[in-house]
Amino acid sequence: MTNEIRLAFAHPSERSEATSEGDPLDRISLRDHIVDVDIGAFQTERGSTQRICFNVVVEVRVLADPVDDDVDRILSYDRVTEAIAFELAAERLNLLETLAARVAERILHEPQAMRVFVRIEKLDRGPGALGVEIVRSRTSEVAAVDETAEEEAPHPRVVYLSNDAITSPHLKGWIDQLQDGGIPVIFCVGAADVAPPKTGHAMTQRRIDLLAIEQNAWVLASKDDRCVVVNTRTELDWAMKNGQTCVWAPSKIVLDAVDGPSAQSRDSVTLAHWFAQEMQARRFWIIGANPPEPGLLPLRVMGADQPDL
Repeated sequence: MTNEIRLAFAHPSERSEATSEGDPLDRISLRDHIVDVDIGAFQTERGSTQRICFNVVVEVRVLADPVDDDVDRILSYDRVTEAIAFELAAERLNLLETLAARVAERILHEPQAMRVFVRIEKLDRGPGALGVEIVRSRTSEVAAVDETAEEEAPHPRVVYLSNDAITSPHLKGWIDQLQDGGIPVIFCVGAADVAPPKTGHAMTQRRIDLLAIEQNAWVLASKDDRCVVVNTRTELDWAMKNGQTCVWAPSKIVLDAVDGPSAQSRDSVTLAHWFAQEMQARRFWIIGANPPEPGLLPLRVMGADQPDL
């Protein structure tokens, strides 16, 4: 076996040592950290967990001053496991590549971290371990987590529209009023009045109910060109920062949520209320429907026949 092949299958610590350049860096490592995770692109992987194994090596800059046996002065192993736990809790992912990149990026936010090797393997998908390994380095663009930027993230108006509201002659006027002031607007809808097919199977019924909502989202989009249907958090974040009014298509965010909504998809108002809380909305508007159980968000409820908000 050549040295290159041996290194490819060796622990990331050996790759780190073999590829180091210039001044030597210290290393910390996490070996064989196994977590049960719901992950995978195949339908058979959804709804159940499988074991994935993390091996991580972080190259850290050498401190100029003595450590003095003070844990607060070093990059702790806990920061590595916390980065893994944070990304696993953020959303359900399809690809190990995505997870590895996000874990590496989060670790590189640590001021001492200079380069990180992340190997992730699925242990239950075959007779051997199936996985990916990436290496990422600090660049001039990598900086510590900007807490100020997080605090300044947009807090949208989330507005639920009943079917009567979607067909209301006041719709365009409501959009005009909601867009006034520059606050991002995200519309939510329920299914159309035509009942979706019934399957008698909980998982498939959930998907059908969510798709019925998405069909109605496109109906709303057809009423006004300012309403753009979106289904990912990335699209939503971009839209809010760029003044685009959105209509939420819920399937991806609901199905990928680690701690998903308890509401049934058929209870579209409560589902929209959950989404509004996830988006840290400043207010949840309901036009033409009854409000959900009291929650953390301020509510504004009005009829579909009211021209002014």
